Formats: sequence, C-alpha cells, structure tokens
Amino acid sequence: MDDFTKKRIQKIMNNYTENALPEHIKSQIKVGYKIRGNNVTLFQERQAFRSDQWVQLPIAQFRLAENVWKVYWQDSKNKWHFVDDIEPSENFEAQLEIVNNGHNGVFMLY
Repeated sequence: MDDFTKKRIQKIMNNYTENALPEHIKSQIKVGYKIRGNNVTLFQERQAFRSDQWVQLPIAQFRLAENVWKVYWQDSKNKWHFVDDIEPSENFEAQLEIVNNGHNGVFMLY
C-alpha cells in the first residue's frame, strides 16, 4: 500500500472508529483498526471477564490486491476467509459500509 493510500485509509478509519458506537456504550466497547502491509483489520475491544484488561476481537479484514479491496472474516481458529458474496471493489468506503451493516449477520460490531 503506497503512502497516499495508507494516509487516506487512516483518515477514513479514524473517522469511522470515532463514530462507530453510540456514546452510551463507548465505555464498554471500543472499535479500532490495524494496518499491516496491504491489510486493514477492524476489531472491537471489550473488557475481559473479571479483569481490567481489554480483549481484542477481530471483526473483519480488508485486503488490497491488484487495486481492489476484498473482505475477509475470521473463524474460531483465527483463520481468515474471503467473503465470496461481497464483490471486490476499488472503493474501500463501500466495503467498510457493507461490513458496518453486518452483511447477513457475518459481521457484528456490538
């Protein structure tokens, strides 16, 4: 991912993570992201049971390949799988919106 694209994605994701949750649950759930290479991983954080520590739970991963974004989901063994009924797209924001809307219950933000 080139620097321009990375900065654009960071701006989109910073805005998204700030506004993804209703105010009344922001003390219980956090939304964040990581960029590693051409992958953007969206995750939520929840406080661990009977602990002050926060646990990260992946929601979705967006992968840039050949100038299109593909969406992946993670199974219980931490393996990522391509969501084949989400068409790869050059429009990152459109892919993020699909995930935000849950896509048939595959993705759950909170």
